This record gives sequence, C-alpha cells and structure tokens, in this order.
Amino acid sequence: MSLDPANPFARPSTLPYQLTPWRDVRAEHYLPAVEAGIAERLDELRAIAEVADPPTVTNVIDAWERSGQLLGRALGAFWTVQPADTTDELDAIDATISPMMARLGDAIYQDRALYERVVALNERVEADEVVADAAARYWLETHLRDFVRAGVGLPEAEQARLRELNERLAELTSAFGRTSLAGSNAAAVHVVDEVELTGVSAATLAGARAAAQARGLDGWLLELDSCTPQGILPEIADAGLRRRIHQASVGRGWSGEHDTRALVVEIARLRAERAALLGFPHHAEYVAADACATTSEAVHAMLHRMVPAAVANAHAEAADLQELQREEVQPWDWEYLAEKLKARRYSFDSAQLRPYLELERVLHEGVFAAATALYGITFVERDDLPGYNDQVRVFEVFDADGTGLGLFVADHYTRAGKQGGAWMNNIVDQNHLLGQQPVVVNNLNIVKPPAGEPTLLTWDEVRTLFHEFGHALHGLLSDVRYPSQSGTNTPRDFVEFPSQVNEMWALDAGLLGRYAVHHQTGEPIPTAWIEALTQAELFNQGWATTEMLGASLLDQAWHSTPLDELPSAPDEVEQFEATALAAAGVDYPLAPTRYRSTYFKHIFEGGYAAAYYSYLWSEVLDADTGAWFLANGGLTSENGRRYRERLLARGGSIDAMDAYRDFRGADPDITHLLKRRGLIE
Repeated sequence: MSLDPANPFARPSTLPYQLTPWRDVRAEHYLPAVEAGIAERLDELRAIAEVADPPTVTNVIDAWERSGQLLGRALGAFWTVQPADTTDELDAIDATISPMMARLGDAIYQDRALYERVVALNERVEADEVVADAAARYWLETHLRDFVRAGVGLPEAEQARLRELNERLAELTSAFGRTSLAGSNAAAVHVVDEVELTGVSAATLAGARAAAQARGLDGWLLELDSCTPQGILPEIADAGLRRRIHQASVGRGWSGEHDTRALVVEIARLRAERAALLGFPHHAEYVAADACATTSEAVHAMLHRMVPAAVANAHAEAADLQELQREEVQPWDWEYLAEKLKARRYSFDSAQLRPYLELERVLHEGVFAAATALYGITFVERDDLPGYNDQVRVFEVFDADGTGLGLFVADHYTRAGKQGGAWMNNIVDQNHLLGQQPVVVNNLNIVKPPAGEPTLLTWDEVRTLFHEFGHALHGLLSDVRYPSQSGTNTPRDFVEFPSQVNEMWALDAGLLGRYAVHHQTGEPIPTAWIEALTQAELFNQGWATTEMLGASLLDQAWHSTPLDELPSAPDEVEQFEATALAAAGVDYPLAPTRYRSTYFKHIFEGGYAAAYYSYLWSEVLDADTGAWFLANGGLTSENGRRYRERLLARGGSIDAMDAYRDFRGADPDITHLLKRRGLIE
C-alpha cells in the first residue's frame, strides 16, 4: 500500500530533531499514514523471517528496529495530539486505529516464522556463534517473552480467539477514554452566585470565568480534575458548593449518555478470559509476570503491608479535623479542613504560596535549574518551531558540552478537548541505530489565566511540573542503541520511579529560594515557609495513602477476580467496587478511592491495568534513591552524573532492577517509603 507523497508523514521531517511539521498536518493525514505504515512494517518484518542467511544481530535485531519508521512518525504525532487536543474527527480516527494496532501486534507476535527466526538467533548467541552485547541479549530475552505472552505457541483456534479478544479490547478501551472525557467535561460545576465562591483565589476565579465564557455560560465553571479529590476544594468555604463538586466528581460514569459501566464490565471479563487462554490465573498475574514485581502475590503483599497503618492514620487525622467544625466531617469537607489545620499547625496556608509560584519562574529557575545542576543540560526556547496548538512551546535541550540533545515540548494549559491529568510521551525515541535524538512532550492541565495575567500555581501543580519533567528527563537523557529500549520503555512498575525522584527537588531549599519569588514584589519566599513546607510533608499522609491504596487495590480486584465471579451486568459494578474496597480494608468513607471504576482511565483506557500499584512500587525506589541523594550531598553534578549514566541513560536496555542495583549498590529498602508516608516512626 503506497502513501500519497504529499502526505507530511510520507518522509522524515526536515525540522530540527525530526519534530513533526504541525503546520502541514491535518486530521485527514493520520489514517492513510497509519494504514500505509502498518503494511510497510509487516512487509519489513516478513522480510526478516524470509532471509536465507543465518540469523545475526544485524539481519534480525537491527532490521527489526529499523522497521516501522512511517508508522512511528504517524503514531508519534497522532498520540501526541489526540489526548491533548481532540476533536470528534480525531476521536473517530482513534476508534479506527486502536483495533488496527491490536491486529498488528497479533500479526507480529503470533507469526511462527518470525518467532523461529528470533529463537534461532538466540540459540546462536548462547552457543557463542554470534557476538551480542548486553542490550542485544536483553532484546532477545524480552522479545521471546513477548512472543510467548502473545500466544505464539497456542493452537490456531485459540490464537484466533485471542485475536478477537485483543481487537475487541482495543475498541472498548478507546471507547472508555472518549466516554470518560466527555463525562468529565459534562460534570463541570456551573456557579452563578459569586457568594458561593468565597475564599477562592483571584487566579482560580479568573480561570473559572474564562472556562464559563468558553462554553457560552455566565458566571464561573469549575472543571473537574481526573481523579476523585478536586484541587479547588481547599479554597471553597461554602460547604454546599464543596458537596456539589464532590458529588459531581464521584458521580461520573454511573448513568446517562456517559455511563461507562458496561464498558468496565466487558473490559474486565475479556481481560480475564485472555489471561486464562494464555495460562495465567488472572490478568493481574499476567501483568506482574512482565514487571519488576514478577508476581501479583508480591504486589498484594506490598499494598496490604501499608493498609492498616494508613487507615489508622486517616482516622486519627479525621479526629483532628473534626475539632475544626461542629457538623460531622464529610468527604467533601476533608481537603478544606485539612488546609485550615495545616495553616494553624505550620503558621501558613497554601493559598499564601500561590503568588510566589509563577509558572515561568518555577519552570526556568526550578525545574530547568535542577536539571542543569544535576546533569549540566540547558534549555533555549525555539519560537520558530511549531507546536500542535498555539499554547504549546518548544525548547531545545543542550548537553553540558553545548551539543544539541533533543527537544522538550511543553503543553501546560487545560482545554475542553484535553484529557484530564498530566502525562509524558515521546514523538521521537532516542537511539543510535538510526541516529535519532529525543523529542519529548509534557502535558499538564493548569487553568490558563486571562490574557496579560501571570499563571500562578498551586503547590500540587508545582509538584506535578517536577514529576512530569522527571519522565521527560528519562527520555531526553536516554543513551541506547535501539528505539524500543529508549527512555521510558521500561516495566510499568519502574517507569514512575524517575519522575517521582525528580519531585524531591521541588523542596530543595536552595532551589526554592530561586524559583519561589513573589510575582509582583520580587520578594523571595520567607525562610520560615520553606521550613514549614518541609515539616508538612508528613501532614495528611494517612488520607493521601489510603485513597491511593484504595485505587491500587480496586484495580487489583478488577483484574485478579476469577471470570465467573466478575460482574456480568452494569448494575453489578457498584456492589463489586464496594465489596472489593471493604475486603481490602480501605472502605473509609472520608478517604474515598482516588478513582472510582467508572472514571478510572489509567486501568480501563491507559496502560495501567493491574498496574496502578506501580506508583507506590516505584515510590519504594524513589524514597530509597532520595535517601541516597541526601546522604551524598543532594543536588550536585557528581550525584547527577552517577544517576544519569547508571540509570536514566540505560532506558530499557537492561533489566530495570539490575540498573537500579548498579546505581544504588543494593536492593531498595521499603523503610524509607514507610517513614515518608508516616507509616512507621
């Protein structure tokens, strides 16, 4: 299948670092490029299987990694734009592409001839007939495992059923994402009486006013965050409005045109059937076997170790909050009261911080400055390079010796067509085989202020900025031969580790003094506030850990329950969820699960099915690494060099835990996480 030469994906981009030429790309270009790219990749891989010469690293691994360039260009662009700037047309394309990609995966990894070619190369490597470095050997190990996990050894009838399952799951997860986003947009809370907004900051009010105007409404529109806790609740004094916002959040997806329950049920049941077909007791075991955890039993052990202390701490925190009001504390009161208690306990509140947290300064004097101090890299904005939206900014990244390293693309603001939350993705994966340098994207959902006004961040948004940039660094500092091993191409329960490590620099006292400066007066943040921020790290951790554990254990319940015990109808979802949370001991009403099933996009659309535990698993590594940094002098170039060379640069070219042990010199110690979360003294 040939592609129209006029299609901008028909050839590599001529822009620096092969950045997508967004000014030339239109929606109608994506699908033809993907279709042609799929056909091209299958032809390229078929040629590998048919080569008559004995298998070598060059004619198998290198040839495999060179394949699919057209498809990579098209998908790298599409999967950047669609979640960040979607339209009905892009949603329709996504619905078409998702099952196509499932069929492609099956066509590749159920191809017996291709599998036998990889097996033959592995045998030659093990017999020392072919020289292969560590990255090539690890490539063989992971790809052979992928073939087996895709059912290459199954009888044809079972392979056919597996293909049906994969295609249907691709359709369903794509539909869940679209429906969930539409439901969140529809659930935004409209306020017409300004009295209800007493206590809300001027910056938040301005953003809410702009959001209302964008939809042709009077008053203010409070758009919802992707998770259950809503970032605006600490500011809202009106209990009635807090209740409306909370109920809008937890009520998403349970009824009406945006009801996702039928999708949840079918996705969970098909995943369970697929796992059984592949010889696993359930989907959670299938996922864990390909992760650092290795078994779902290890996942459950880690999570359940934390539950009793977390819930006990949450109850103790609730007792403290109850002292602040006569009425019984409700779930929608928690964040507001917690903010008041924190202000009393530490002599400042988060609202006072906001004028000191202006986006540009946080980005340049905080996020970028930390990366410069650790790794020597610097950033120059490239106004001449286009983004896919006028709000998108492009920065060229330079290494310490002045050579170009790659591009960092920043998309900070929320929009109606943008999915909730924050994320990172690659447009171009770093690799030496093709001589490509990374193009990395960060997305956040900060409310854009009216024109001419500064973007003032909450402390949570600052942490998120540092977090997502940790993912970006994993991609930018990758130094591998093969595209498939670049940057964040690591096990799911390892991928969050570098991003969580990068959060620690938000609280570095020297860095805070640079980036936390009053946007009007230029006054630096008071030293006492820096000390208070540090002391407040343990504050409210019982609640925060409980709601995170709730989501992780709910995910495990959906994916470790036998098929015949899973819900079979939409009206069974709520009871299943309640039973699962109660059985896990995290059914504490004042700390509701971070995501309810009906808007849990991480597991029913994204790549975190049976793997939401990854955030806590990775935090074990993060806390252990943070202890190492602090013990060795903190934010220094020597520490950064070791961390970059031994961990970030390796991407997925070796076993993730081997890379960790090489960096750290030991296995991670969970004690550091338990202390950070206030679960032990």
